[in-house]
Amino acid sequence: MIFQIDFKSGTPVYLQLVEQIRHAAASGGLRTGEPLPSIRPLAEELRVNRNTIAKAYAELESQGVIETVPGKGCFLKAVGSPLTKTARNDLLVQEIDRAVVAAHHLQITDDELLALVKKRLETFERKNHAARD
Repeated sequence: MIFQIDFKSGTPVYLQLVEQIRHAAASGGLRTGEPLPSIRPLAEELRVNRNTIAKAYAELESQGVIETVPGKGCFLKAVGSPLTKTARNDLLVQEIDRAVVAAHHLQITDDELLALVKKRLETFERKNHAARD
């Protein structure tokens, strides 16, 4: 799992990690029972304080997304994960909202945006279908 931290974004690093892990869990990039990176190596890799990683993991644990197994590490929670269809939809709504705002700033009409989304869906479907063959 690769994390990307933007130190200039204004969003605290621990919240960036929380969102990236939630997104990975919702999208299937992180599977149930899969371990998260250990705190110390991840902190060194990202060049942040270990407490920042610990804070992100504590937040995810309080949200019920991960669980800590003493002596083994943190894992994506198997049962009762809040990353239900509603949570996945919420994540997608955030992405759509960003695209809508970007379209507005670029002066793209609603019809143009919808046509572009439809075109991208068709392209994705063709690529997905080709990959399965």
